Amino acid sequence: MGAVRRATLTIGGTSMETTANGSEVFVPQAQVDSLRRAIHSKSFSNFPAIFHGFLAKGIPEAEIKPRENVFTFQAWKALGRVVRRGEHGVKVTTFIESKSKEIDTDTGEQKIIRRPWTTTVFHISQTEPLKGGAR
Repeated sequence: MGAVRRATLTIGGTSMETTANGSEVFVPQAQVDSLRRAIHSKSFSNFPAIFHGFLAKGIPEAEIKPRENVFTFQAWKALGRVVRRGEHGVKVTTFIESKSKEIDTDTGEQKIIRRPWTTTVFHISQTEPLKGGAR
């Protein structure tokens, strides 16, 4: 897999990335954020669903490595790969932070809550390199 280093600059919702061959490309911030959440999450609650789903698709257990070769559609794009047309991933439920409509009486700001979010993850075998690297 072509290595893409971390974002080096963020301008107006777009990050500049440097690819392994030294060329610079621009990646939308949403893709970078998706990848950051996927890699740095502390939760392992989705791992059983990920293993079960990909084992059912015929991918050997030894080749299933969440946070290494299993990511969301947007995270794969940030890594310079795209999910092949017609591929079906594994649905998982995670929890994301969002602002509540309630106001915190101490700070006067909106409260941050965690709410469920369903997303689909794909194995690296379901992807191919983007032409021209990350977008």
